[in-house]
Amino acid sequence: MQSKSTDGAIPLREFADRRERVLKALKNCVGFVFAGDADPSLSHAWRPHPHFEYLTGIVDEPGAVVLLDPLSPVPARRVILFLKPLNPELEQWDGYRETICQRLRDRYGAATVMRTTALPRWGSEAIRRAKHVACLHPFAAYNAPVSPDLALFREASHRIPGLAIEDRTQVLAELRAKKSAAEQDVMRRAAAITAAGYDAVVTMIRPGITEFDVQETLEHAYRSNGARGPAYNTIAGTGFNATVLHYHRNDQPLQAGELIVIDSAAGCFGYSADVTRTYPVSGTFSKRQKEIYEIVLKSELAGIAAAKAGATFAQVDKAARDIITKAGYGDYFIHGIGHHLGLETHDITPDGPLPEGAVITVEPGIYLPDEKLGVRIEDDVLIGKGRSKVLTAMIPKTVAEIEKCMQGKSGAGRTRRVTGSRD
Repeated sequence: MQSKSTDGAIPLREFADRRERVLKALKNCVGFVFAGDADPSLSHAWRPHPHFEYLTGIVDEPGAVVLLDPLSPVPARRVILFLKPLNPELEQWDGYRETICQRLRDRYGAATVMRTTALPRWGSEAIRRAKHVACLHPFAAYNAPVSPDLALFREASHRIPGLAIEDRTQVLAELRAKKSAAEQDVMRRAAAITAAGYDAVVTMIRPGITEFDVQETLEHAYRSNGARGPAYNTIAGTGFNATVLHYHRNDQPLQAGELIVIDSAAGCFGYSADVTRTYPVSGTFSKRQKEIYEIVLKSELAGIAAAKAGATFAQVDKAARDIITKAGYGDYFIHGIGHHLGLETHDITPDGPLPEGAVITVEPGIYLPDEKLGVRIEDDVLIGKGRSKVLTAMIPKTVAEIEKCMQGKSGAGRTRRVTGSRD
């Protein structure tokens, strides 16, 4: 059993500070944050709800819950971590877990740890005392199951009269959007590992290999440089497939004269990078390909220039979209300009303008299915008060840089090595 806090990527003190900030924001309300349950089939790796991961750093305790009770008369019980009971027979299969002891509390930086069997008692007592509760989990769409904390509060309201349920879903959205220095360091590392992947792939692209060869080269480089794997499913679409935004088959051969759109990045200690590059399979852009590519690159640079603290995504989008629309391809830029990046690749988005310290993507594209031609360029941008910083700027993206890399005419494109421990 291991917490992210033990690897030093995010210090334990920072998780405690995050919980204190939520307690302060809750004021007189009680809140709950749920890790979520694992798939009992074990068909894929489990990951907790990002709110839970953000507050605790714990990534291997399915079913865990954090109770946030700012009005508790006992300071040590204003934050209680609830873990599922031990099950030795199940743990013979899935891995042994530790009893509640000081070593466990120290590992998780939690003064009070209980089993989830005690949650109804302590949760009900906190709700009865406060009579005000706050929804912290994002609300679900009207046709989906309600969020877990709202479901709990609805049940509690049938048993505790006068219960007031408040919307505080922006609290954690705003906290998660503004990345701390430690988070920024992790995301820089994710960007560096991603760059190693693109270094490896740019000189191996040629007619006759497959989209999967491209995917495998990227993801092998991520793992070889300290990541457990990609942050999301790699997109490697050539020719017509480059015009499909979320293409995932990755099974077609690359043909001379085509472009390949690669949307792939590494994850590091739970945090995502997100990068897209477009390469000519034959090593050089045709006149038509270069024309479209230069429009998209100009659009991306305009979007990056507009991405600063206080700006809105709508303003960033307009700056980039105006370039493409003026060039006559507005109908072929069919998605938004980008999204927040963090514990989720499409990270939670708070209301309001971009805060200093946010990390977002800027990713314009033009998609021309009739010409079997698609171009997208995407970078990760750390939002600053004035000029923002592109975390993925080391990955070449001008026509001249790309053609030199693919022809082996510069140091760029040589596989770089990222040092450090694996996430």
